[in-house]
Amino acid sequence: MLATQHYNRSALAVDEVLRNQTHTMSPVAPVRCRENLTSTNNPTAAGLSMTLGIVSNIIALIILAKAYARLRKRSKATFLLFASCLVATDLAGHVIPGALVLHLYTAGGLCNHTDPTCHFLGGSMVFFGLCPLFLGCGMAAERCMGVTRPLLHARVVCTARTKVVLVMIWLLALTVALLPFFHLGTYTYQYPWTWCFINVLGKTSMTDVLFVLLFSGLGLGSLAVALICNTISVMTLVIARLRRKKCNRRSTKSHDIEMVTQLVGIMVTSCICWSPLLIFGLMSVIRSYSGGMEDDLKTYRTLMVMGVRLASWNQILDPWVYILLRRAVLRKIYRLTTGRSDLKGSTFRRWEISSFQNSLKNAINLN
Repeated sequence: MLATQHYNRSALAVDEVLRNQTHTMSPVAPVRCRENLTSTNNPTAAGLSMTLGIVSNIIALIILAKAYARLRKRSKATFLLFASCLVATDLAGHVIPGALVLHLYTAGGLCNHTDPTCHFLGGSMVFFGLCPLFLGCGMAAERCMGVTRPLLHARVVCTARTKVVLVMIWLLALTVALLPFFHLGTYTYQYPWTWCFINVLGKTSMTDVLFVLLFSGLGLGSLAVALICNTISVMTLVIARLRRKKCNRRSTKSHDIEMVTQLVGIMVTSCICWSPLLIFGLMSVIRSYSGGMEDDLKTYRTLMVMGVRLASWNQILDPWVYILLRRAVLRKIYRLTTGRSDLKGSTFRRWEISSFQNSLKNAINLN
């Protein structure tokens, strides 16, 4: 997903002209809005942002694919499969909508409100917006079970079931994105007319309100579930650390620390990047439907542009969570910050041990 990077205030005047020409406009020929873009007409910043996102996701995908091939039969394989699908989805969500936004920008923007390109772009933004939130929620739930109930996790979670869950997540996001094609909500061009999203600022109907409530509710709900699951996981690991004993089966769950750290990074990134758009969308559609938008239209347009820009950065920052929060990188950071070259006795030394195998052995001994 890639939000447009350039716009100016002349769009307000152009919008007034468009409203006056609503009845004379051809329903087929696209209406260009080149006046809304900067005079340079150079999408360099947008192109650089898109390139950065593509490179970041490809690097993270290579790292995760190698780790998954190496640990396919271990308990971490499920997490790596989730993470790989998340990064692959981020990559697709960065390239497909991003290419359309760049095309619209170089074309000068389109002001048509019933356009196949807009429908596809709007649906893509909803689909690729919900997928990372759903996947992050699923990863948090999977790790919460792995940390708190390792034996149940080993018995219930497997690669085949994980793939089924992934397909269900993608189908759920696709179903939501296709609802406007069944007249539940609409997609329209959004200011500055180089991206499409749910209709929240125009003449909104009750179906638009319901669609935004569904989209924002699912997104915020996924973030809330991820927050709860990650909090439980972190607290479990902290308590196990504090109560560490010689035969404590949870004290050696070292790779869980790495995975939960990455999950917390994903959750924080998603909350910062996606919460504004989800909340601003709700605020805008409710205000628009109540009929009190005229005086604050400029403010809500600015909020929506800011929200979609932040959301676009989620797909750039997500892969860096996996690139930076790895044992190899954290080990180097530990050496630099502590000045120690020997990791003996440190937490990072224990990260070489398979936590699931140790917890399983201890559980057998206890029984």
